[in-house]
Amino acid sequence: MNLKPIRSALISVFHKDGLETIVRGLHSEGVILYSTGGTEQWIRSLDIPVVPVESITGFPSILDGRVKTLHPAVFGGILAKREESHLSQLEKYSLPQIDLVIVDLYPFEKTVASTEDHDTIIEKIDIGGISLIRAAAKNFADVVIVPAQAEYPYLLEMLSSQGASSDLEQRRYLANRAFQVSSTYDTAIFQYFNKLNETEYFSIQSGPAQVLRYGENPHQQATFYGDLDEVFDILNGKTLSFNNLVDVDAGIQLIREFAGSDPTFAILKHNNSCGLATRSTVLEAWNAALAGDPVSAFGGILVTNSTIDIETAKEIDHLFYEVLIAPEYSEEALELLSIKKNRILLQLKPFETHGKMFRNLLNGVIVQDQDSKTETKDDLKVVTEQSPTSAQIEDLLFANICVKHLKSNGIALVKNQQLIGMGCGQTSRVDSLNNAIYKSRQFGFELKGAVMASEAFFPFPDCVAIAHEAGISAVIQPGGSVKDQDSIAECNERQMSMVMTGVRHFKH
Repeated sequence: MNLKPIRSALISVFHKDGLETIVRGLHSEGVILYSTGGTEQWIRSLDIPVVPVESITGFPSILDGRVKTLHPAVFGGILAKREESHLSQLEKYSLPQIDLVIVDLYPFEKTVASTEDHDTIIEKIDIGGISLIRAAAKNFADVVIVPAQAEYPYLLEMLSSQGASSDLEQRRYLANRAFQVSSTYDTAIFQYFNKLNETEYFSIQSGPAQVLRYGENPHQQATFYGDLDEVFDILNGKTLSFNNLVDVDAGIQLIREFAGSDPTFAILKHNNSCGLATRSTVLEAWNAALAGDPVSAFGGILVTNSTIDIETAKEIDHLFYEVLIAPEYSEEALELLSIKKNRILLQLKPFETHGKMFRNLLNGVIVQDQDSKTETKDDLKVVTEQSPTSAQIEDLLFANICVKHLKSNGIALVKNQQLIGMGCGQTSRVDSLNNAIYKSRQFGFELKGAVMASEAFFPFPDCVAIAHEAGISAVIQPGGSVKDQDSIAECNERQMSMVMTGVRHFKH
């Protein structure tokens, strides 16, 4: 066993329980003890000599104890390799070697658990202690680090069995424990600040509270926290309900994908688009969107990126719907649509989203970035022998937007910038595809020449085979399956084109 002697030790701890035997043992072995603050006073109370750190740094403890050990005289003695080039520098600057560092950090987690006082919690973030731990652990080849009260027994056993000395295996073990302590401690601090920031962020973003009539169901209470006035003006209709707000959010998120595009209309039910089309006029877009699924459109949410003119308003007026959202209404259109007083008409404003999504789960809240990625032609990678035509590429990109806003597993069938079939929320992607094909045929669409989009990869080639039998000629999907080649081969065999985006759009 190749032992290194311990001639000096720096001790800076919060918990002293279990330390007295160690300190007395080190003293009996002739180890020079350095310490600060309360630990120094405690060692003196044992009638054991101790060298105050300030005697080697030349500085007293300052800033209410925030700065005690943060000094080259301390960290030089810890980090110096026991080799000539480093030792000569210690000698030049009269810095002592420090062979053992014993630290027990301020109890940050216990403080967080015991108080909500922010200033008290902040003062329990250990700076000098965590720095000592990392420095000593980095130099484990020469220095012993005891990073927490839990390791006092290990050190005591070392001293009892071999005196004031250590071997490399022991130092490496303690260095490993040190970085575990450091990692855990930093994680606890991060979690505190992360929770604090999210709480304050949510508070800042949320604005005033608005009590809703009820929640998702009549027996559930609900409150909306936010400023709806920044998003839209309510031009007509009853107060928005919980379900209205959820559907309106889904509709706005979808139609914002078509900002600056030709007139586009979407019809949504339960957060999913059942009709979506882009045309040269808003009336044509409405008619095409409605044709996609006129049955599901009943009682839905309507949203467009274009001004509602009187001709379009007259057509819309034939349908019962909950909410209509548009950036503008002509005077005549608004007059007509406002005749029914409960019909909700919203005028959408340009607004910046906060870019975050919140969802409660497991007795807490999970926060993630919004899915703001929208693929373009440059993002497409042709993976089949046959490349899609320009018209197919336009439909593929349109279909990719459609499927991005459907609940997983999602399938969208598109032809000529019109959603002609969709399936979503199924446990099998094949079921979603079959539902989409059924819907398209139910409303008289010809699938020959249509394209298919999937928001996630195909684990098997079955969807490609089913799509081909239905007449679909091109496919867009993110890829990423270990069996991607099976679907590609299926397309090649059936002379279909397939592009991959590399971006998954799960929506649970």
